[in-house]
Amino acid sequence: MSNDFQLNATVRNDMGKGASRRLRRLANQVPAIIYGGKSAPQNISLGQHELARALDNEAFYSHIITLDVEGKKQEVILKDLQRHPAKPVILHVDFLRVSKTQKLHTKVPIHFINEDTCVGAKLGGGNISHSMNELDIACLPADLPEYLEVDVAAVEIGQILHISDITLPKGVESVELSHGEEHDLPIFTVNKPKAIVEEVDEDTPEAPTEGEGEEEAGNE
Repeated sequence: MSNDFQLNATVRNDMGKGASRRLRRLANQVPAIIYGGKSAPQNISLGQHELARALDNEAFYSHIITLDVEGKKQEVILKDLQRHPAKPVILHVDFLRVSKTQKLHTKVPIHFINEDTCVGAKLGGGNISHSMNELDIACLPADLPEYLEVDVAAVEIGQILHISDITLPKGVESVELSHGEEHDLPIFTVNKPKAIVEEVDEDTPEAPTEGEGEEEAGNE
């Protein structure tokens, strides 16, 4: 893993929606919670700007994060994030404690590489479709990948890639595939291009509308 994330946090004792609003508005802090493991859940707050900078890095979402809570460090992963629907404001964050000896379940992004040279799209004129952009995995914290790569250069038109086509790093398993082969869901395909509707030949005589033939017959 190429990135190390550490955030400073403080213990939060003032609870409730009103307290959270004041925290965000007056102190520019984000209310958050740490849970999981053998310790009780802990309410904390983090700096809005520091957290926003970390969230700009894709690796932050699938990486072990060190939270320094008033001098006590805890290793966590990001489990939930709430943003304001209209403003660039983070409303609340959930962190899950991790243990070096216990497997964790989380989602990691899928990177589809070589789409620009994909045979089915470039030569066959097909349309690329992503059925899945992240994968639910289980692994020990030390084996957690930042992302998974899938090379799609050789994918032909009409071909479908599934979860089983992803090469998983050592120690990493797909949660879906652990439930059986019927959970081998599609992740990527190159669809056939839509058929072009042929234009009607202008020289083809149009069929008479209803009543038109009868009118002509009556005029004879």
